[in-house]
Amino acid sequence: MNVNKQSEARKIDDFERMPVPEEHRKGWIHLSLVWLGIAIALSATVLGGTLGGGLTLGQAILATMLGALVLSIVSACCSVVGARTGLSTGLVSKFALGTYGAYVVSAVIAIALFGWFGVQLDLFGTSFQQVIMNVFGLNIPKILLVIIGGILMTSTAVIGYKAIEKLSKAAVPLMGLLLIASLWRVLSTQQWSDIVNAPMTGDPLPLGIAISLVIGSFAVGAVIGPDIARYAKTPKDAVIGSFSGFLVGFSAVLIVAAILAKATGEVDIVAIMLGLGWGTFAMLILILAQWTTNDNNLYSAALGFSVIFKNIPKAKLTIGAGIIGTLMAVFGIYDNFIPFLIFLSALIPPIGGIYVADYLLNKGKYSFANLSNMKMINPIGVTTWMIASLFAFMTTPSPNGFGFFSFTNAPGLDAFIVAFVLQLALVKLFARQETVIETGTRQANSN
Repeated sequence: MNVNKQSEARKIDDFERMPVPEEHRKGWIHLSLVWLGIAIALSATVLGGTLGGGLTLGQAILATMLGALVLSIVSACCSVVGARTGLSTGLVSKFALGTYGAYVVSAVIAIALFGWFGVQLDLFGTSFQQVIMNVFGLNIPKILLVIIGGILMTSTAVIGYKAIEKLSKAAVPLMGLLLIASLWRVLSTQQWSDIVNAPMTGDPLPLGIAISLVIGSFAVGAVIGPDIARYAKTPKDAVIGSFSGFLVGFSAVLIVAAILAKATGEVDIVAIMLGLGWGTFAMLILILAQWTTNDNNLYSAALGFSVIFKNIPKAKLTIGAGIIGTLMAVFGIYDNFIPFLIFLSALIPPIGGIYVADYLLNKGKYSFANLSNMKMINPIGVTTWMIASLFAFMTTPSPNGFGFFSFTNAPGLDAFIVAFVLQLALVKLFARQETVIETGTRQANSN
């Protein structure tokens, strides 16, 4: 019995409060599959359909590639820190913001992510309900489907990285086959020139706004890259994994969805897939892809909570977060909670800019052995976080922000850049002042 308990404990041991041991590290292929599983989702196909409906095909492809490139770079920078330290985002933030600062960071990340878990779960239930109605003529209550989806997604998140990786290995090839088959079907019945010149069927989108939509859709996921990259054997593996997930996988889904939208005149991806004749099989694959994305929201939320609640096992924290996220979906989070989640999400990208800049200037500090020696509050990091977050709200359009001006048209990216530059400047400035003070003190003592 004890042997069985130890075996079960090992299965769900996710090293949430310590560096991932070397023997558990993975190469770039494994990491790429996980990132692809996260990036390839039902919500991504919805965004791709929106781009195809509101832009020319050339503009949709350009917006996708530029947005995905930015996400890849941000994710790669953040993931390098995770690969070097083997630590989660919540623990990494301790070095730059202090222990109490990291608690606040972890709480913000956790609450935002299980909130988005509820939003994605609502989309899961709505899509699944539509498929069952169209294929079988059955009207299954969405609430029941949401609860079933919440249980399934929570089950893999409880196990952690191991389950997410295995699920991605199943979902990614199937999603790839579906996209290729869908492209082949539309291209075999229509001329490419007709698809390229197809009119817009949705609300027109300015190119800058389209790029910001692509960046904003996964900005939080890119910044919490250490949660995945801590399993990387080398920083190179982490960087390749990030680019594979965003520049290859995410962009491919968006572009294919945009082409399908142009070819069919539909923006709704569910209607597109059913119209192509794929039926249940295609939608089950899309729903499986949504599963691989959404359980990562819960996984990272539990990692954040594990930094705060040190004596509670991560499995219990994950189950609790899963219950809360599922209840949010059941009670209509999509209609009532989105502005609050957007508010929280604006606070997360600056965290990445802060710890990446701090790591570049203080690489020697970023060791697990030094965690217990960190300040309770790091005033430079906390000040930078406050200023960069305020900047994000100033560039976020109303009613969710102040909308005073625009910078990159992607408030999350605005906050990341401002935090990165400000952290570099302040750390260098105060380090130079400390050097001047020490030099002056030594000269005074010598006199």
